[in-house]
Amino acid sequence: MKLAAIDIGTNSIHAIVAEANRDLSFEIIEREKEMAKLGVGVFATKRLSDRAFDLGLDTIRRQVQLADRLGVDDIITAATSAIREAQNGEAFLDRVFQETGITPRIISGKEEARLIFLAVRHAIALENDNALVLDIGGGSTELVVGNRQDVLFGSSTKLGVLRLLDMFDDEGAVSKEARGVLEAHIRFIAQNTIKQALDIGFDRVIGTSGTIRTIGEAAHLASGGESLRSVNAEVVQLEDIEKLTQRLLSLKKEKRAKVEGISEKRADAIHLGGFLLVQLLKMAGVKEITLCDASLREGMVLNYLERHPQDVVAFTEQKDLRSRKARQLIQRYDSDWQANRHIADLALQLFDRTKTLHELGEFERDLLEYAALLHDIGEYIRFQRHHKHSRYLVKYGDLRGFNDEEILLIQTIVRYHRKATPTKKHKKFKRLSKPHRHMVRILSGILRIAVGLDKTKNQAVERVSCQVCDKKLIVDVFGAEEINLEVWAARRDRAVLAEALHCEIQIQEKSGTQT
Repeated sequence: MKLAAIDIGTNSIHAIVAEANRDLSFEIIEREKEMAKLGVGVFATKRLSDRAFDLGLDTIRRQVQLADRLGVDDIITAATSAIREAQNGEAFLDRVFQETGITPRIISGKEEARLIFLAVRHAIALENDNALVLDIGGGSTELVVGNRQDVLFGSSTKLGVLRLLDMFDDEGAVSKEARGVLEAHIRFIAQNTIKQALDIGFDRVIGTSGTIRTIGEAAHLASGGESLRSVNAEVVQLEDIEKLTQRLLSLKKEKRAKVEGISEKRADAIHLGGFLLVQLLKMAGVKEITLCDASLREGMVLNYLERHPQDVVAFTEQKDLRSRKARQLIQRYDSDWQANRHIADLALQLFDRTKTLHELGEFERDLLEYAALLHDIGEYIRFQRHHKHSRYLVKYGDLRGFNDEEILLIQTIVRYHRKATPTKKHKKFKRLSKPHRHMVRILSGILRIAVGLDKTKNQAVERVSCQVCDKKLIVDVFGAEEINLEVWAARRDRAVLAEALHCEIQIQEKSGTQT
């Protein structure tokens, strides 16, 4: 099973693609990052700039396309402080949904801290010691205390490199007076959180996030160290970080970009990230920090695996894009793959055994299968009217691999799998061509019966067989368990198909599983 995790951060938008194993471990097979800097100006203006809005949207679109090309089965997303605080943050997420079909989740600072710690615990051997984990982002800094077994404390503070940058008029050198103001500000914001962490106690400090890793590696290089092949588990001294930070604070942006280990894209705010890190380490009373290359996105994958172990263990790889996209929608909206697969199988049995009546072909058979798989995803929004919610999610679910005609027909079949019958009194149904209206009546009628045949959600009905006698369709229903409720529900919902096929339908229970 392949998963993609997209971390819509204030400074950078990261994506990873991971191959999940049946033991619930995973391996990262692809990484993608864009320093979109969504948070530039947000904490002063409370709005994403037009530049950030467009670049962020383009980045996420590209990352979703990459995930699809790599055949991922689900995409997990999380948006952090810039989106949380921007007045147009929800508008941004709406555009993401419209253009990619994914629904990013805005997570709280505390949830962000918890997920970061999951990632660190997976990447660093904590043993039984408590560790304080720091993650400096663009808009917030997460602090978590925990060990191999438990998260003991987690908090998010409104301290981040882009938030601090908004305190200055330019990106140039920082005067001694400004440094004093900055230090007082950081200590005021962080003092209570650091005190709580100290009260619990910790034996080491671990730093994650691009800002900390960049500062750590640059400080290591500035102290005479060799280039690091991997920053994970490397220890850097506070003394070296402070020396580097003092140098960066005295330089203009253009010269900061020339310091070894500092990229041009980070040069605007990296000096403030270093200053923030120094102050936090001093407040924590430590002399060194261990670098970690895992972060929020790895925590998102681990959290998914912990919460959906049955999906990973029972997962059957989907070979084609259409099947992958259907499976992705089902998992995204917490529907039951096994139950819906069972309903689809029953629907296809009914379709195949009534060909002499409906005279439809493989095109229509495929539509029925996917409509059956997706018929109840709207329950994610609300059970009431979920047939209409499902239609909406299918319409905007970015079902790549299907053309517009197929999506229109699937969403219409889904809409009519329960409640009101297809009628030209409904404007959307009336706009369909006459052949399409006829097809929808037949396929939605079949789907209604198939859904009824799993009334108790136990997959008790094993198969169906059909006989056509004059103008009567006799459906025999087989199951090893008691299936009277399923048969009753199917009888209740047979009218749409009976009218579409112009015949009487008789549904009857057959004992045993004979073939």
